[in-house]
Amino acid sequence: MSKNGNQTGTGDGKRSRRRFTKEFKEEAVQMLLDGHSTTSVSERLGLSGPQLLYGWKRELIGQAGKTAATLESRVRELERELKRVERERDVLKKALCIFGRDG
Repeated sequence: MSKNGNQTGTGDGKRSRRRFTKEFKEEAVQMLLDGHSTTSVSERLGLSGPQLLYGWKRELIGQAGKTAATLESRVRELERELKRVERERDVLKKALCIFGRDG
């Protein structure tokens, strides 16, 4: 097994399908959950593409059950709220600048 958590072929020159350890998959998915893009994670880890990561994420969330799905939906909700609050803050900053010049 190589250091990146996958097993290569049999060494006879034929390409075989790589198999990844559970730990490798969990670490890759954790990188996604930490905010890295699927493209950057797949490039860093030498994966064939981001669709592999999406599958692993779906698989791990399915294993974790309803709690993980609930937490993921809560994270999405909080991210939307954060964007809304940031937009409101930006509007208030602009208003402060405008009213600060008139006073």
